[in-house]
This record gives sequence, structure tokens and C-alpha cells, in this order.
Amino acid sequence: MPEYGAPPQITPKRLGDYLEVMSKAVFQSGMSWAVVNNKWPTIREAFRDFDADAVASLGEREIDALTQDTRVIRNRRKIEAIIENANTMIALEKEHGSFKKYLRSHGGFYETVADLRKQFKFLGETGSYVFLYIVKEEVPPHEEWEAKRKK
Repeated sequence: MPEYGAPPQITPKRLGDYLEVMSKAVFQSGMSWAVVNNKWPTIREAFRDFDADAVASLGEREIDALTQDTRVIRNRRKIEAIIENANTMIALEKEHGSFKKYLRSHGGFYETVADLRKQFKFLGETGSYVFLYIVKEEVPPHEEWEAKRKK
């Protein structure tokens, strides 16, 4: 991504770090990134600091409460997607030994994006690119990716 306007990268230290980055992409899908960024501290609080096990265990009662919680973006489908994504991450981490190993098991960026989009809810091409960039996985230069995407 170009330096100007590129989101800061992180070195994930726990599964929840991956979940948080992916969840931000989910919430930003079809929304103003500024709105999501402004609400992010309270979204993080409502989603239990994105502890993957805690999010994965949220049930109907907690989902109902989140859809009424003004700290979050109250889109039930996105909230349910984040919970399902947490469960998928946990399963993939168990299967591959770590989530990082899962991400690197595909043979390349485009294969990884295709599998991310298949495995995870509300994660499109742009969200996948940004997710991989932020968690410091290899991505093509932004201009090259945009050009290929437009073809």
C-alpha cells in the first residue's frame, strides 16, 4: 500500500489480534471507514477486546444485547459474522498449528485471498487485501493489485 494513507501494520501476538483486524474490515464493509474508526475503542470493549474464545462463545442473548448496544455498529448480520469468523479462526488455528501457518498455506497472495473469502463472512477483496497488509503478510503493491482487480 502507498505510505500515504496506509493503515498501520501490526505484528499479531495472539489469535485475537487477527480477529480484531478482520472484524474491523467486516464492520467497514459498505460503511465509512471514519465512522468505524471513531467507534473502534467502544467496539473493542463490547467485543471483549477481541479475545477469540470469548467472541466465539457469544450466544443469542449476547447477540441481541449487541444489536441494542450504542457502542457498536448494530448490524446483526455483521455481528453474527464476526462470531462465526472467530469460530472459523479457532478451527483453522487448530488445524494448521497457528493462524499464521494457515495464512501461509495457500501458495500465494491471490490463493490466500480466495480462501479467506470462502472461509470468512463479510470479507471481500478489499477487506482481504487490507487485512493481509495490516497483519504483515505479503501483498502485491497496491497499484498493481488495483490494476489487476479492475481487469
